[in-house]
Amino acid sequence: MNSMDALMQGFSSALQPMVLLYGFAGCFIGTLVGVLPGIGPALTIALLLPLTFKAPAVGMFVLFAGIYYGAMYGGSTTSILINTPGESATLMTALEGNKMARKGRAGAALSTAALGSFVAGTIGTIALTFCAPYVVEMALAFGPAEYFSLMVLALVAVTAVLGNSVLRGLLSLAAGLLFGLVGVDLQTGQPRFTFGQMELLDGVGITVAAVGLFAVGEALFLAWQGRESKKQEVLAVSDSLWLSKEDFRRSWKPWIRGSLFGFPIGAMPAGGAELPTLLSYYTEKKLAKHPEEFGHGAIEGVAGPEAANNASAAGVLMPLLTLGIPTSATAAIILSAFESYGIRPGPALFTDQQGLVWTLIASLYIGNVILLILNLPLVGLWVRLLKIPPPWLYAGMIVVSAAGVYGGSQSVVDLALLFGFGLLGFAFRRLDVPVAPLIIGIILGPLAEQSLRQALTISMGSYTTFIERPISASILGLAALLLVAPLIRKLILRP
Repeated sequence: MNSMDALMQGFSSALQPMVLLYGFAGCFIGTLVGVLPGIGPALTIALLLPLTFKAPAVGMFVLFAGIYYGAMYGGSTTSILINTPGESATLMTALEGNKMARKGRAGAALSTAALGSFVAGTIGTIALTFCAPYVVEMALAFGPAEYFSLMVLALVAVTAVLGNSVLRGLLSLAAGLLFGLVGVDLQTGQPRFTFGQMELLDGVGITVAAVGLFAVGEALFLAWQGRESKKQEVLAVSDSLWLSKEDFRRSWKPWIRGSLFGFPIGAMPAGGAELPTLLSYYTEKKLAKHPEEFGHGAIEGVAGPEAANNASAAGVLMPLLTLGIPTSATAAIILSAFESYGIRPGPALFTDQQGLVWTLIASLYIGNVILLILNLPLVGLWVRLLKIPPPWLYAGMIVVSAAGVYGGSQSVVDLALLFGFGLLGFAFRRLDVPVAPLIIGIILGPLAEQSLRQALTISMGSYTTFIERPISASILGLAALLLVAPLIRKLILRP
């Protein structure tokens, strides 16, 4: 079955009333959490992970995809109206968008961000549709050695990119790999680090760890941070939400260029959304007819980066679905949801779970339309949401986390682990240690160990198998380069 036939079948499933309802709910929730400062898609999906114990897989992944895309849309509202980027990827949007809002052009800024997000999201989803099968075909040639090397690359990439320090990233990763060892060794049958607790024989629950680190830990950090934060001014939307002909003329090319930056870089192991938004911003500044407007509210400076941000979201999904490799915190949480259903993303996903994958991809097209319809007409609602007292949000996050985890397992040990991971997540945020490598280490650590053992069994215990196989050696070389690149850059830039 070719991609178009599979996509049409995906649309027939995605347009079912219940799946549409999940998609609409995801888009609405995603936009809402994107608007609220400090609450991103990773935290929200982590909060909803306990639902995977009850809800069907197709509905939940459509919901999660809607939240992911919706948060990318909604983040522009916060950046433009209160100059507070929810994530580092929306920094460029805040730089120009807030200046436009202060000039009474908040409507135009919000409109070009929403339309650019729609265009970029659609282009990124089209690229995902037609590129993913080729990546799957290539990955089917991988053996255990290549998979181990690929997981090493993913672990190193996330460690090197997230956070301000490679050392802190490695510390977080080491903690994650240690937690990933908890449970029964599948090869020897011996329990490891269980301390006599029967509940730990199956290992640390991904749901418990993710909710604790991203939801409880983030709530505690935001509550602590809120003691010293000042009330942000919310700018009014006084102008029209429709783009003028001049604004549209200045925006459509940045939308296309931003999309072309966002998807391929987002699909790279160390890509992320920050690099394409920066590249888009400086490209638009270089190509602009009025570069003097940049820094004072240039509409191109909103259109391009916002498009790059949303296209990168589709790019992040490609290595996740085709190779089982998460390249961001949100992708790691979605991967943990797959684990909760006993589904392993990778090349086999497109054959074993073909209906799920293509329904998910089809829902991304539908979600882009839903988000365009939701964003601009409901901008008044989003502005009012910015006035919700933050303590209400933090308390609600902790209560929902505890209720969800205990309701799913009825285990006091899981509840204790939840708050233990919550305190660890809070400590990591206070010390500026990235949390994403920890959760990715918990998820990928056991898989990497399994691939390592399989590769050594096949090679009769020879570690040279990882460098004798060309693909494996190339991947490990790239991982080594990513690990030393920040150090080389510091040496070069040192005065």
